[in-house]
Amino acid sequence: MKGYQKKYLKGLAHKMKPTVFIGQKGLAPSVVDAVETALENHELIKVKFIDFKEKNTKEEISGMIENSTGAALVGTIGHVAIFYRRQKDPKKQKIHLPEK
Repeated sequence: MKGYQKKYLKGLAHKMKPTVFIGQKGLAPSVVDAVETALENHELIKVKFIDFKEKNTKEEISGMIENSTGAALVGTIGHVAIFYRRQKDPKKQKIHLPEK
């Protein structure tokens, strides 16, 4: 994903509220399932880290989410990470990335 596409997605995510929250148990299977469902329904989601305040831990968990869901990490702002995964069904795609 190119920089201008990430910038576009961050702009779309700005007004969104977090969809998935990661608490004490970290990246439990139920959290991965919630991320999968949210990506399937919305394509672009915010994940909020409630109990993890260390940058390294948030980066590690974000990487695990990317690997397990196939989503792309668009960016992080404070304790919130933004993920994007294009809907497989073209009829259900809500977001169309800009092409330069």
